[in-house]
Amino acid sequence: MGRMDAQVEPGQQQEHRPDAEVVELARDLIRIDTSNYGDDRGPGERVAAEYVADKLAEAGLEPQVFEPEPRRTSLVARWEGADPSAPPLLVHGHLDVVPAQAADWKTDPFGGEIADGCVWGRGAVDMKDFDAMVLSVVRARAAAGLPPRRPVVLAFTADEEAGSRKGAHWLVDHHPELLADCTEAIGEVGGFSLTVRDDLRLYPVQTAEKGMAWMRLRARGRAGHGSMRNDDNAVTELAEAVSRIGRHSWPIRLTPTVERFLGEVSEALGVDLVPGSDDFEPTLARLGTVARMIGPR
Repeated sequence: MGRMDAQVEPGQQQEHRPDAEVVELARDLIRIDTSNYGDDRGPGERVAAEYVADKLAEAGLEPQVFEPEPRRTSLVARWEGADPSAPPLLVHGHLDVVPAQAADWKTDPFGGEIADGCVWGRGAVDMKDFDAMVLSVVRARAAAGLPPRRPVVLAFTADEEAGSRKGAHWLVDHHPELLADCTEAIGEVGGFSLTVRDDLRLYPVQTAEKGMAWMRLRARGRAGHGSMRNDDNAVTELAEAVSRIGRHSWPIRLTPTVERFLGEVSEALGVDLVPGSDDFEPTLARLGTVARMIGPR
């Protein structure tokens, strides 16, 4: 679900407004199925990348399209600034989405439908909404003849939902020159607002990103026919190992950044948080809805 703040009626003529165009851009992108299953079953990002490239080309940019594997497509475009000597800013988003089961949805996950003042569909929040916002701002400023102060490198990548090996990682490994001179970057969920009450809104800022640690589990057992009883079954050992990992209570390590965050949230919410406590779960429970962001370890 993506919040819709502006809608253009069919046939309505008006000036180029990014807040209006972003709705249609987001709907168009959502309707392009870019489901990433983590293997080669998905449709890939090519159609979405071509759509974005066309929209940027209409704004006068010259996007470069890269495809390390068939249909696993990313693109990069440089938007020249008024001061070409200034260090570029990287603005990046990804084009793939996690898979969706239509039976679990009230609307078509790839329909881009509008209901209750929102755009609905897979990617409406993660992150075709952001992609559409970037496109709409670039197109509006280009139409108005308003370049950014500094150059901006725009990157729309593949494969973010499964580790970025066919997207951002590939670009860095094979075309570092496109990004090397960027000194800052803005991407997904770098910051968001949290309404505490009518007179208080918080703006947490993300300072780091979770990573992934791939593991390979191996188990030894006695070979045998699947229909035969086997008390030395390697598959059973693997299943039990995965269960133990899932149930394990991982140790908590509060960094100075997290401790400061907890202190600020404690003051804002009027709760008594105890950063550094060995038992973090009661503290987490006091955070309310914020706990969903803080809880993952």
